Amino acid sequence: MPLLQVRNLTKRFGGLMAVNNVSFDVEEGTFLSIIGPNGAGKTTLFNLICGYLKLDEGKVIFKGKDITNKPPYVVSRMGIGRTFQISKPLLRLSVLDNVAISAFNYAKSVNESRERVTDILKLLGLYEMRFRKAMELNVIERKKLELARALALKPELLLLDEQFHGLNPKEVNEMLDTLKTIHQTMVRTIILIEHVMQAVMSIAQRVIVLHNGMVIADGVPKEIANNEKVIEVYLGKSFKGEGRYA
Repeated sequence: MPLLQVRNLTKRFGGLMAVNNVSFDVEEGTFLSIIGPNGAGKTTLFNLICGYLKLDEGKVIFKGKDITNKPPYVVSRMGIGRTFQISKPLLRLSVLDNVAISAFNYAKSVNESRERVTDILKLLGLYEMRFRKAMELNVIERKKLELARALALKPELLLLDEQFHGLNPKEVNEMLDTLKTIHQTMVRTIILIEHVMQAVMSIAQRVIVLHNGMVIADGVPKEIANNEKVIEVYLGKSFKGEGRYA
């Protein structure tokens, strides 16, 4: 059985069809990327899976259980963690305590929660700055903090929303290495929403393309890079056949 099953997800905002009858499965161990133009419905899709928005139609099945329209705290306790496009840490708290708060999903005390997130902070290069306030962090450090908070939930499925946004090329490569390590050692199943195609093509095993709330393509990165419809609505003609990423 797939780890995640999305069935006919539909969400309307008044007359706008944000997500239109979207269905797909995600097998355990997959690194999937979801791409598409701005307004394609990518983040709305994440919000429907995680319970931040109520579905108009469809079902979400996780580990064989129906989690449709379950509240976010229930979804997270069942094993789904996520990051957001815009990082919103608790600015006056330390890096350590920002992450430790997430560990209260399973830890029983402040000391236990702090101890449990030590390895996560070390993996993400945040351990040496663990006592700094979140307001003091730069862009990539905040991205890592957002990721650490999601990992502290001990997810079996990790949803990442534009993890590379705002990073320079060196930082993109650094984040790529970090995500590869996480995929290999911590969370075997990851879904990444992303516009940085260098990152998508470097790390994804499978790519789904959304346009106007609908799935228009689903395949391995090479297939997507050469899909005429995807090139027309999203990648652009300069992308095809040049061996580089837009």
